[in-house]
Amino acid sequence: MDCGGKTQSFWEHLDDLRHSLIRIVIAVVVLAVAAFCFKEPLFAWVLAPQKGSFVTYRLLAGISAWMGSEMGDFSVPLINTGLARQFVIHMKIALWAGVILASPYILYQIFRFVSPALYTKEKHYALRVAGSGYLMFMAGVAAGYFLIFPLTFRFLGTYTVSGDIANLITLDSYISTLMSICLTMGIVFEIPVLCWLFGKLGFLSVEFMRKYRKHAIVIIVFAAAIITPTSDVFTLAVVSLPMYLLYEAGILLVRRT
Repeated sequence: MDCGGKTQSFWEHLDDLRHSLIRIVIAVVVLAVAAFCFKEPLFAWVLAPQKGSFVTYRLLAGISAWMGSEMGDFSVPLINTGLARQFVIHMKIALWAGVILASPYILYQIFRFVSPALYTKEKHYALRVAGSGYLMFMAGVAAGYFLIFPLTFRFLGTYTVSGDIANLITLDSYISTLMSICLTMGIVFEIPVLCWLFGKLGFLSVEFMRKYRKHAIVIIVFAAAIITPTSDVFTLAVVSLPMYLLYEAGILLVRRT
């Protein structure tokens, strides 16, 4: 590989990769330890959708009041069923926080490693894809945290088949659902970036996306139903609409390319 006018051997290239990975691991560990030490503010964010005072619930309550109806308050307590589970979950959440906080530095290290192998034009495209992909992924995570998960948790956490059966939601179930929804929405929000990339490579055309728009809508609704297994049309529409808008944004990006 040619690196700044200097040709590197395979082992020198491998050594650069090792140094990049070491820097990434150190950054993640340092930030994870810092997040672990700030337990109270960390779990204040993680457990915020559990409370009826969460910003999404207050916003929905305001909309319901404006429409002349009343949105009842709710409270879903969480329980722990394992002796060491709270400590393990604390470490897991701290590690995920470290990865999220270090993600810009991780992207920088990856781009720094692969950029010597790219031409100037390829560097430009790679930088655009990486930057826009990162921003869209974080936007998807935010949508999952502030919109999708609160609606899902409120419905499933208060749903009962009989008044004689009380819901006892474990902390494990809460955390795993929150993380899976945020990760899923982060991936879903990559649709415009992937459309642009495939359009640039010639794998995707505007005509193809317009022709199969109805099929895409069916797939979007089906995916939304899986992400939020609720029975009300409002929640399904709230999840489906952003996904459909992302698909339309993908059509516009492909047309520009």
